[in-house]
Amino acid sequence: MKAQGPTRLLPLWLRLAVITPVTLVGIPLQWLAVKFDLRAAAIIPVLYHRFLCRVLGVRIIVRGERDAKLPALILANHVSWLDIPVMSTLGPLSFIAKTEVGTWPVVGLLARLQRSVFIDRTRRSATARANAAVAARLGRGDAIVLFAEGTTGDGTRVLPFRSSLVGAVRDALTASADARVVLQPLTITYIRRGGLPLSQAEQAEIAWYGDMDLAPHLKGVMTGAPIDVCLTWGEAILFDASTDRKAATRLAEKRVREAMRAARAGRGLVKA
Repeated sequence: MKAQGPTRLLPLWLRLAVITPVTLVGIPLQWLAVKFDLRAAAIIPVLYHRFLCRVLGVRIIVRGERDAKLPALILANHVSWLDIPVMSTLGPLSFIAKTEVGTWPVVGLLARLQRSVFIDRTRRSATARANAAVAARLGRGDAIVLFAEGTTGDGTRVLPFRSSLVGAVRDALTASADARVVLQPLTITYIRRGGLPLSQAEQAEIAWYGDMDLAPHLKGVMTGAPIDVCLTWGEAILFDASTDRKAATRLAEKRVREAMRAARAGRGLVKA
């Protein structure tokens, strides 16, 4: 188990004063790295999000290990915008995001700079293009994150996983006779705040779902007490031409549910 300790709690103005200049310097550096396909394009987001989580006072506990031997489509539950920086501290990752995310101020820019794959879930042709894009990235050996519920939840339960985008793995397999990839479950569980276990009601202070406005939620996270989040890697599922994608997706969902149940049950035992 690895943990990242937060700095002492900083006032909002000081957090913004620290985060803003680093972001403004990092954006052009990452843009150049992506444009010229430099190795730094994978490293800069990891360093930036580790810095961001530290300033925000987010402590990250990691259980299990990612299977790094093969390209991975990571199937995760989704609770909050905070999931992105938290997961990005683990290593080079890209995300599958809804098209509208790419139009959001600042957030959309950062998502593009992290080489996210955008998909319009309302159009089948767009899904096919996204599948092809994900397949190409997997073919390069990248790790791609799919929030398999298709939306954010309240942090207390896991919504049913959707299997349609797992078809991207099938595309990757058919593109090369010897292609091998894995589906790997990753569970995000927010367990403590200010050193105390989160109640079900307190989960709403961190979860961002439904029609919540982003700005007040951002302020609530940035001004509140330090947060402990548990990231649990599940056993990887080898995906080949004979694998039933729906069955594999259901298995990943089952492992995420079990890991969340275990993390919530043991939340009072995690040391701050």
